[in-house]
Amino acid sequence: MAAAQGAGSSSAGPSGLPGSAPGHSSNSTAVAVWEWQDEFGRWRPYQGNVCSYIEQVFQASQQKGRRSGSGHVSSIPLGRADPVLAPYVIDIPSQTQFRQDTGTMRAVRRQLFPGDSAAGQGIVWEWQNDEGGWSPYEMNVCVFLEQAHATNHQRVDLGSLGYNYEVDFAAQVQTNKTTRFRRSVQRRLGAPYPVTASPAPLHTGVACSCQQCWLNSGTGPITTRYRHSMINFPNSSATHQVSGRTASVSSSSVGFVPYNKPTLSGARSTPRLNAQSTWALPQAGGPSTGLPASNGVSAPNLPVKMPKPSKVNQALAVTLTEPEAVVKRYLEELKGTPADEDCIICMEKLSSPSGYSDTCEGSAIKPETVGRLTNCQHSFHMLCMLAMYSSGNKDGSLQCPSCKTIYGEKTGTQPKGKMEVSTFPQSLPGHRDCGTIQIVYHISRGIQGPEHPNPGMPYTARGFPRYCYLPDNEKGRKVLELLRVAWKRRLIFTVGTSSTTGESNTVVWNEIHHKTEMDTNLSGHGYPDPNYLDNVLAELAAQGVTEDCLRQ
Repeated sequence: MAAAQGAGSSSAGPSGLPGSAPGHSSNSTAVAVWEWQDEFGRWRPYQGNVCSYIEQVFQASQQKGRRSGSGHVSSIPLGRADPVLAPYVIDIPSQTQFRQDTGTMRAVRRQLFPGDSAAGQGIVWEWQNDEGGWSPYEMNVCVFLEQAHATNHQRVDLGSLGYNYEVDFAAQVQTNKTTRFRRSVQRRLGAPYPVTASPAPLHTGVACSCQQCWLNSGTGPITTRYRHSMINFPNSSATHQVSGRTASVSSSSVGFVPYNKPTLSGARSTPRLNAQSTWALPQAGGPSTGLPASNGVSAPNLPVKMPKPSKVNQALAVTLTEPEAVVKRYLEELKGTPADEDCIICMEKLSSPSGYSDTCEGSAIKPETVGRLTNCQHSFHMLCMLAMYSSGNKDGSLQCPSCKTIYGEKTGTQPKGKMEVSTFPQSLPGHRDCGTIQIVYHISRGIQGPEHPNPGMPYTARGFPRYCYLPDNEKGRKVLELLRVAWKRRLIFTVGTSSTTGESNTVVWNEIHHKTEMDTNLSGHGYPDPNYLDNVLAELAAQGVTEDCLRQ
């Protein structure tokens, strides 16, 4: 994903460009833009209508808190703004977007821009990705480009924003100043972003050294070309953007409506890594695999509550995926309701009925019933948990919206296919002391099943077979064993919408990133990358694939 990324540059923008000196606008009319950070560290703005909803809820919460002195709203469900964003919730205190059906967490931010800027006019600048789709620049880059375009500049240097690119307005191309690689750019007019009060200084599109820009913009000098570690977790302090090309991943800018899927029960086996081995994905309902792994991995300690597999549990697998049975299995009903505690799903008091009582009904769960998760002890309306589970994958597992603890075994909707593993002696850059593990994924086009977005419709499988690489050392072999478990649980791919091409009903990566190149990391998908193994271990942990579950 290359466009707004690359090595840093100290080159300034064109002389005479409005706002090219560091600073802020004092204009009191402002628009609010909410953005989320993708897997390469780039900030991507939500669409205008989604931003309007987020800002409305955010401002109402602020006003309610000032009037009553009570706590502010802590979460914003994006499905109320756009049905295709149903899996996503923004957690305001941690400034994190949480995807309920996969557990993926991404940073979010809120920035204010002048009302007469690109954001206020609904103007978005976009670059063409490798697959022919259009990806938006982050909003402060859009504002900077629009300022240059409005003042009839023929060319602008993005070095002042931390990007190693030049944009030629006449030719409508972006050029990498190091490699001279060119991409098309375009200017698109959409819905304006929401007007809001401006108690803070406004961004004018140019990076500066004030605390607000330094902490929140992510456009400071780039000191590394590698994707930073732990970018899917809210405690990451890294903000550097990195070089990369496009990848087909599911993101909140497009998303897809959650859907049902079958349960894969747990059966254990411990195959060894041979020079050549093939793992075929069973049909839905087949066994999943748990594999042992060694110690010494640096990854977030994401709690997972896994029941040991048993014949009884496997026999009950079908009934336990019934929504109310799942909720009752993992939550215990509370007799006394906390008076001042909020349900972070519906944002209502726990002492009041569930905010989802008008859209979700339970045969044995009442709107006022409050339950507490048995392991982490967080409390919610049980009807809210039922609504959350019903809008997700319905695989018999739950994930706490507060602390992300996983209950049960999370499975996915990956189409059937084949995973091949082999080794060869050639080393990867950055891992000269060992050989290489090659993984080849084979998935063919087919017809969507009942667990997919559009049952009965065809799905495409672009770019298969896909070749991926790991270092053949202790940690690399550990990642391989975890990837095998993820493959068996159908978590590596899914059927959805490509965020790069916009194509729907196609096989896309499912938030577990792979290295698809060996000899260069100019695209962000190769080596060397000293953080990659820790990154992918963190992403696997977010899917519930950890050493703890491997020991079952």
